[in-house]
Amino acid sequence: MIILTVNAGSSSIRLAAFVKKGSGMEKPAAGKYKPEEDSPSILKAFLQEHKIKDVSIIAHRVVHGGTQFVNSCLIDSAVEREIDRLSPLVPLHNPFALKWIRTCRAAFGDQVPQAAVFDTAFYSTLPDVATIYALPGNLCQQYHIRRYGFHGIAHRAMWRRWSKLRPDLKDGGRVISLQLGAGCSISAVHNGKAVDTSMGFSPLEGLVMATRSGDIDPGVILYLQRSCGLSIDRIEEMLNHSSGLLGVSGISGDMRALMESGLPGARLAVDLFCYRARKYIGAYLAVLGGADAILFGGGVGENAPAVRRLILKNMHWIGITLDFQANSAIIGKEGRVSSPESKIDVWVIPVDEASVLAREAIGVMNKT
Repeated sequence: MIILTVNAGSSSIRLAAFVKKGSGMEKPAAGKYKPEEDSPSILKAFLQEHKIKDVSIIAHRVVHGGTQFVNSCLIDSAVEREIDRLSPLVPLHNPFALKWIRTCRAAFGDQVPQAAVFDTAFYSTLPDVATIYALPGNLCQQYHIRRYGFHGIAHRAMWRRWSKLRPDLKDGGRVISLQLGAGCSISAVHNGKAVDTSMGFSPLEGLVMATRSGDIDPGVILYLQRSCGLSIDRIEEMLNHSSGLLGVSGISGDMRALMESGLPGARLAVDLFCYRARKYIGAYLAVLGGADAILFGGGVGENAPAVRRLILKNMHWIGITLDFQANSAIIGKEGRVSSPESKIDVWVIPVDEASVLAREAIGVMNKT
């Protein structure tokens, strides 16, 4: 049985193929591509390169499932329409997922089922206090305004791996996980259930990201529109594409470039990125009443020891102590970076979203 997984993100397209043999699963093929490349050509080249022919099911990462999709499901016309309806809330993501769903249908036909695995599903357990905005209730109900949360597949992957590393803790205990890449988010998870997360109504809320602003005073948007004459489209473009690390530094949204730069703007952007993450960690320690683990994943979280060190700077008071040698040595691989005396474990856990997609697809097939 071969499962093809498609992860259409804002900064890359990741394809993978899994072979299920009995109760086990192997990943013999994987590829990463630029989102602006032609999707039929990418798919054809991937299948030919890895000699993949008989695909049993295709699993797609879909960022926004709204309130309707709290579990993975097979994709039919109704599911496609709902994914499309939610596209204005995540213009960098859902349209690309739809594009790939249609590309795969054109390549394989309707005889190969496709499954949608939703980022937002992991946050269907959020309590009301972490979900509701302090806006008029009737307005929120009418227009489905609430905090949905995103990057759920990545955070679920980190939590699942941590649970295997610490079977002595019930469902992983209290976990704070950071997914740091082009998009960034942090989640608080208690016994396997998400209780809070930094992204909200859209993936714009929360941490400073490569080109996204994260948290800002909504009054800034009103001011830019009324007093500066910026259109809604221009403001949306600014918040998504020219803010964050890029906006603050004026140089780049790439963390590696900023860390290598000696310019003051680059230093400020890195400091702001780390400060915002540290502030959220403090908030989630309060939400969880402490933590058993802090987990780092994503391209920055897995490959930038200096960023991890800056984020956890001066947190000895809460019992977080880094092993600086171990932290420097862990790049792109799994490992503990906290010292033996640290009261809270700190680990780097490479995010394997593709495995989650494949497992979810098998689960969907087993239900049909």
